[in-house]
Amino acid sequence: MKIKVGLDIGGSTTKIVGMQDGKLIASEIVRAADPVTSAFGAVGKLINDHSFSINDIEQINITGVGAGFPQAPILGIKTVVVEEFKATGLGGLFLSGLDHAIVVSMGTGTAYLEANKECVRHIIGSGVGGGTLVGLGLALTGTADAVKLSDMATSGDTRKCDLTIGDISRKEITGLPMDVTASNFGKAAEDLSREDKTAGVFNLVYQAVGTVAVMASRQFNLKDIVFTGQLTDLKECQKYLIPFEELYGVNMIVPENAVFATALGSCLAEGQADQ
Repeated sequence: MKIKVGLDIGGSTTKIVGMQDGKLIASEIVRAADPVTSAFGAVGKLINDHSFSINDIEQINITGVGAGFPQAPILGIKTVVVEEFKATGLGGLFLSGLDHAIVVSMGTGTAYLEANKECVRHIIGSGVGGGTLVGLGLALTGTADAVKLSDMATSGDTRKCDLTIGDISRKEITGLPMDVTASNFGKAAEDLSREDKTAGVFNLVYQAVGTVAVMASRQFNLKDIVFTGQLTDLKECQKYLIPFEELYGVNMIVPENAVFATALGSCLAEGQADQ
């Protein structure tokens, strides 16, 4: 059995996948203090947890911000570097089953890509992403754990902190339902609960990401928008993104295994350089 391994080496986490005959057969997330430890540890964990051997792996394709740190083949296996945007775009298409789409990578910040099987083009990036969510969450609640923040947001009410169209207008505005956000945190008061604050933060981040995604889709006349990255793993993702479908006539797609899209896409791409 010959397996191709894809590694997406981030600043704090590394995602790793194993593919065989074009199918995803294994995936793991590893946290480590530095990229080299993370890369070697991820490969070791994949081998151990899925009862592979080193000889089963024919090639390791690595991408992400830490891809340049390993200075030698990982565990003696042929190791190839893949450009990150290309990996993300191809991974998003593979997971969604589409041939052409806007692919959004939601990490610490957010990248917007136009992707088809032949070419992946970076459209624009935004500093609003997971780092924003965690940073604002910490400032407002004293907690920087994304899962804990998500649990808080579940019992929060965005209507207590966000102004809606209905709050500022008695008459309907064509194309804008009365419950659409007019101003994030525009209604915030001193007695706002931490749950309401957290719900407001999630709404702000996902709406900001979704709005730019819609603008990107209009630029390229595409209705399909595929979301990938760490923020897709939180339950608020679809809650705050799906309403964009009816509002703007687009398809907001959060495929299964979206967290692993970049690692998976690295397996599908041709490497740029052997190490």
